[in-house]
Amino acid sequence: MNTYEHSDPIEYEVSDPKQRRWTYWVCIVLLIGLTVVAVLMFSTARSTARAEERADEFIAALEAAGAPTPSREQVVRVLGDDGGATCADPGSALGRAVLFSMLTNGAAGPGQRPIIADSRAVQGQLLIIETYCPDELEPFREQIEDLQFEDVIG
Repeated sequence: MNTYEHSDPIEYEVSDPKQRRWTYWVCIVLLIGLTVVAVLMFSTARSTARAEERADEFIAALEAAGAPTPSREQVVRVLGDDGGATCADPGSALGRAVLFSMLTNGAAGPGQRPIIADSRAVQGQLLIIETYCPDELEPFREQIEDLQFEDVIG
C-alpha cells in the first residue's frame, strides 16, 4: 500500500447556510468596492483630460505673453483642472498678504519695504486666473489696481 494514498476522500459540506451567506456577503462587498474604484478611475480620467486642455490653454497664453513656459505635466500637477491654490480665493486677505509679501525688497523684519515691481510680476497670476477661474479676474484686478508697476526688468 502506498503511504500517500488515502482510503477515504475528504468531503466538504458546501450546502451549509452560514457558509453560503458569508460567501454572498464577501462577493457583494467586493462588487461594491470594484464599482467604487471604477467610478473614481473614470472621474479621474475625465478630470485629467480637462486639466490637460486647460494646461495647453495656459501655456499658449504664456507663450503669447512672451514668458517662459513650464512643461504640460508641471502645469497639470500644480494647477490641476481648477487652478489650484491660485483660484481658491485670490481676493482673500491671505492671498493679498502673500502677493504683497512678494512685492518687497526681500529684507526681513523692520527692513522690509514695498518696491515698484516689474509689470510682469503679476502677469502670470493674471493669466492663471483668466484661464482657470475667469469669474475671479475682476476682483483680482481691483485688488492690484492701486499697486505701482514699471518696466524695470529688461
